[in-house]
Amino acid sequence: VSRNAHKHAETARVLEPSGIAVEASHLAIEELQTVDTESLVRDKATRAFKELGRPLFVEHSGLCLDALNGFPGGLTQIFWDTLKKDRFAELFANEADKVMAVSHIGYVDGRRVHIFRGEIEGRIVYPPRIDHGFQWDCVFKPVGHDQTFSEMGDKKNDISMRSIALMKLRDHLEKVSP
Repeated sequence: VSRNAHKHAETARVLEPSGIAVEASHLAIEELQTVDTESLVRDKATRAFKELGRPLFVEHSGLCLDALNGFPGGLTQIFWDTLKKDRFAELFANEADKVMAVSHIGYVDGRRVHIFRGEIEGRIVYPPRIDHGFQWDCVFKPVGHDQTFSEMGDKKNDISMRSIALMKLRDHLEKVSP
């Protein structure tokens, strides 16, 4: 469940080669405003399940900036929308400052919410690079790489925090499916 077409496309590219069909739902779910991303995802997944009444998953990604003691976390979208890419990059591009990109997936199977987490360390670059309109991909450069997520294109799916969380979801689904 997401209104973000980029997330739908990435999810399909990661899960469908494993034989897991991905069906997009654009149901709008009001998100909790909290730095506790796990609580946000758990709440969002539960509310989406109440609306749709079938197994589903939601995903939420954020940046945890060492320079801000892990903030903004679950509030990254609001933070990003307020600062915009240039100001965000200008303020936080510092090779000494670690940034964790973290994704949480909440999968509801009808009985409970399962949480899967993926993370990757990186740095913020300035100026922003190739902007495809997918949030902070244009300023996040994973450690050990010379390109930002936006510059990587589909190769991002080989290493991203979302892919790591999706692979954990895939492994779970393979274990519980006959």
